[in-house]
Amino acid sequence: MDNRQALGSWLSGPRSAMEEAGAEFGYRGEQLGLPEEGPGSIARPGRRLGALAVDWGLCVLIAYSLITDGYRPATSNWALLIFLVLGVLTVGTVGSTPGKRLFGLRVVSAETGTVNPLRSALRTVLLCLAVPALIWDRDGRGLHDRLARTVEVRI
Repeated sequence: MDNRQALGSWLSGPRSAMEEAGAEFGYRGEQLGLPEEGPGSIARPGRRLGALAVDWGLCVLIAYSLITDGYRPATSNWALLIFLVLGVLTVGTVGSTPGKRLFGLRVVSAETGTVNPLRSALRTVLLCLAVPALIWDRDGRGLHDRLARTVEVRI
């Protein structure tokens, strides 16, 4: 194998390298026992980002309406706090935020299928830190989901 072939597989990513080696990579969520398509399958990144945008926009609107004085830069701090409370309360009780519900998503435990409030709190705090949400595994789960042992699925 020459260096160009090795470099090409490195640039193409792990899926391409495994396919070239003859290994079966499978689909997202297969290791978790989830279906490939339809209800219960891993949520796609576009839907997840759309739901996040709706939830963040809702939190910014609430924060903006709560701050009545002339000091507006603190709106983002309030919005983050409202986002944290919204995520802990809604994901911990009904399994989805308003944005997730709008986009047909739900957060479930990888083992039991339901999310308890403690896992919801851990997941939401890690999501507010942003960095864990930017690190994904081969199933498309963010680090915040892996550490909380949750998965975001389609409903």
